[in-house]
Amino acid sequence: MSAGERPSAGTDVQDDVVLEPERQAFVEEFALMFSELAGTPLTDARVLGYLMMTRAPHSSSSDLQLALGASSGAISMATRRLADSGFVKRHTVPGERSHYFRAEADVWGSWLAGERRYLDRQRDVIGRGLAIVESGGHTADGDVDAEVRERLRNGRDYMQWLGGYHVKMLEEWEAFKAARDETDRPETP
Repeated sequence: MSAGERPSAGTDVQDDVVLEPERQAFVEEFALMFSELAGTPLTDARVLGYLMMTRAPHSSSSDLQLALGASSGAISMATRRLADSGFVKRHTVPGERSHYFRAEADVWGSWLAGERRYLDRQRDVIGRGLAIVESGGHTADGDVDAEVRERLRNGRDYMQWLGGYHVKMLEEWEAFKAARDETDRPETP
């Protein structure tokens, strides 16, 4: 099969650039839930839902535009944000110039690992704000910036603590999946 060619309907992976109605309904339900609960832009959530439901090994930007009825700019921004946050991966096809994307088998584990970059960045930015306050000599309890300093210290230290906890969460997630996979194995004769 050539790079841009899709598997035919007779193969295990059907051509589903435009998803079946039930799958598309899931994409919309997922998108609304994810957008409302996570504060994610609706197009981002639709792209993620679509990439989770498609049988295709990867989808081009034009596939996403067609499937979701979105503009090229909206798809470009959505895929950039989703890739930056670890929800989707960019995929290259030899000889092709198009951008391709796919959801990893473990979307949430990938996101959790990628979230550490965000936490580190937030910790560093908040730390710079704390340094600004403290550089003015405002380091004692009860001084004019005591409440500001406390908010910034708590923010910086929370991001530090949470970043460290991510390591433990990822280890526990991998152990959970391994145990699940062990119990889900079919018995061999």
